[in-house]
Amino acid sequence: MEVGAADPKRLAAWLSARIGQPVRAPSLDEYGYALLGGRLLPGDAGPAAQLMYQRADGARVTLYMTAYDARRLAPRAMSADGRYTYFWSDRGMGYALSGRGDEQRLRELAIDACGALGGPTDAWKG
Repeated sequence: MEVGAADPKRLAAWLSARIGQPVRAPSLDEYGYALLGGRLLPGDAGPAAQLMYQRADGARVTLYMTAYDARRLAPRAMSADGRYTYFWSDRGMGYALSGRGDEQRLRELAIDACGALGGPTDAWKG
């Protein structure tokens, strides 16, 4: 099921109700990414939410959110075929931000998304 971004608050409420955890759509405007919409996906721990963002040049990033056990997962990265994915968890939620492009810029975007979602940005140092 996919929902557009015409009303971001409605989208967040719809996804929150389905995954049983609060979902927020962080603004990625500073990086030129506009929210396109979101979808409900199956996940290992139950339903998951995925938000999709796009820049004017067509570049996209996704932010995946799902319930995660209460321990905090230190941020980590993975790359394959030019796609970079940054993982972290905080307060019972797990997150993965994924996209193509400049690795450092995508890392900065992930750190800002983590902070906008109330996560600890200091955990990204090092």
